[in-house]
Amino acid sequence: MTAQAPERRPQPRFGPGARMMAGPTEKAHDFRGTIRRVLQLLQPERALLIVILVLGTASVALTVTGPKILGHATDVIFSGIIGGSLPAGITKEQAVAGLRARGQDTFADMVSSMNVVPGHGIDFTELAHVLAWVLVIYLLAAGLGIAQFRLTTIVVQRSASRLRERIEAKLSRLPLSYFDGQPRGEILSRATNDTDNIAQTLQQTMSQLITSVLTVVAVLVMMFLISPVLALIALVTVPVSVVVTATIGKRSQPQFIKQWASTGKLNGHIEEMYGGHTLVKVFGRQDEAAETFDQHNDALFNSSFRAQFISGTIQPAMMFISNINYVLVAVVGGLKVASGSISLGDVQAFIQYSRQFSQPLTQVAGMASLVQSGAASAERVFELLDAPEQSPEPAEPARPDQVRGRVAFEDVSFRYTEDRPLIENLTLTVEPGQTVAIVGPTGAGKTTLVNLIMRFYEVTGGRIMLDGVDIAQMSREELRSNIGMVLQDAWLFGGTIAENIAYGSQGATREQVEAAAAAAHVDRVAHTLPDGYDTVLDEEGATVSAGEKQLITIARAFLSEPAILILDEATSSVDTRTEVLIQRAMNSLREGRTSFVIAHRLSTIRDASLILVMENGRIVEQGTHESLLAEGGAYARLYSAQFTAAATDVD
Repeated sequence: MTAQAPERRPQPRFGPGARMMAGPTEKAHDFRGTIRRVLQLLQPERALLIVILVLGTASVALTVTGPKILGHATDVIFSGIIGGSLPAGITKEQAVAGLRARGQDTFADMVSSMNVVPGHGIDFTELAHVLAWVLVIYLLAAGLGIAQFRLTTIVVQRSASRLRERIEAKLSRLPLSYFDGQPRGEILSRATNDTDNIAQTLQQTMSQLITSVLTVVAVLVMMFLISPVLALIALVTVPVSVVVTATIGKRSQPQFIKQWASTGKLNGHIEEMYGGHTLVKVFGRQDEAAETFDQHNDALFNSSFRAQFISGTIQPAMMFISNINYVLVAVVGGLKVASGSISLGDVQAFIQYSRQFSQPLTQVAGMASLVQSGAASAERVFELLDAPEQSPEPAEPARPDQVRGRVAFEDVSFRYTEDRPLIENLTLTVEPGQTVAIVGPTGAGKTTLVNLIMRFYEVTGGRIMLDGVDIAQMSREELRSNIGMVLQDAWLFGGTIAENIAYGSQGATREQVEAAAAAAHVDRVAHTLPDGYDTVLDEEGATVSAGEKQLITIARAFLSEPAILILDEATSSVDTRTEVLIQRAMNSLREGRTSFVIAHRLSTIRDASLILVMENGRIVEQGTHESLLAEGGAYARLYSAQFTAAATDVD
């Protein structure tokens, strides 16, 4: 595309799409649907997800085996202590009978259930073997866990990368009206902050969630194998945990939605104030800007505080429930050890399992705030991805046999909103090589007219023809590749001067770039800089002046050699001498090309082939400079008023 990409300036209050600003942040949100769409982002990584699940299962299985083996180590120690306290040279049965004879029935029941040898102490050899197995098991579990986390990171970052690509592609398909109706900082916040928050949420929850679910299942199985009674006691607290988590989650979710909506508004305000910081200082609006910042900042503080505080109460509540569960298990388990129905090592293992059982539940509950925050961000991103797009390209795009630059408006109508017509029944034919100047008061529809030619907006009635082909039947890329555009607001990107000039002409040689620069008088600018054409400009073009930025954009149009030129007061930022030089260069550039010139200074369009005078979206007069002055109509009044004002300024 050779046309210069116009800068999208936000119009949060007055743009034609301003009604779009009232986003859906206040309506009910589909939490489940949003989570389902987030999970769909992971579908291309199904193979890795299976591997992650296998690694997680193996790691959890090994981890869950550890307490049972450690329980055996406790039994070895406890049996050694009890055996060492019994007389040597007798059997366990004799020791139990002696204890019962002395009335120590509870102790006798416990000894009978243990693997003790009277007179023998702790078997340290067996204990060392048990502890060695535990060490190996935990090392393997840790290694598998690290591998699982690494693969999870790969899956999440790939998914986040694809999401960013979708956002970038979506932004290129959105109509100009969307950008007119959204603050630029709000769009940037959705594309960056919200996307990063989704990735962070997936990163911190996906691996942990898999591990937590597997741990709950595995631990539950081990608990029932050890003691069904204790397992049922441990399960009593699960419904309570679910109710607490769901109740708190419902209260915190709206606050997270407000938090990220406030973040977008704050970013939009900061971006707007930073982009226009010079004007803010010139007009002394620092205090007002700071006051607005404080309002947005306070709103963000309040919503963030409520969201974090409410969701933060989940963890202490779950810890309280977990402690109640621990007390119940410890009391009942102690009674069962005393009765000899379960070993001390099994009770110790069960207590560890009860902790392992409640810990994942606590972790999942603790993740609720993170998931809710990520879901709120995901909703904002999906709102962007679901925004109505510009009309699709035709299945079989048409194209003129030869682009000569004949442009015809046939009964064209356009309106930004259905109830406010702007251009009505416009009919106009511009022959190849003609220069058409468009003049009129602000809001008359001058820029809208050229936006329709570029298909930045689609006509609501009639059609625009390019060399006999309806531009609606052409691909936008094909159409815009034949149009060069220079705007009043110069747009530069971070790169060298040469790269900025060659932006619209892929494959242009250095000689062609310098020739275009010379035609637009950029060479004298480049020669004053240390690195010449290789001088690096930042995105704001702060290295060069406003007039020099305009020269660079004009050189960009020179290099593209389009069939149609659109000039929106392209020389407004240059001095009088440079303007004369550029006008001469423009005259040679316009030879054989159709040109549309939006002019505010009428002295610059005297040589135009046709001058259109627009008022309220209608062409009220058309003709040459001399003929329109002779008519004494709207153009004559504009011309007279302009030069009267100029004379008054001089006086």
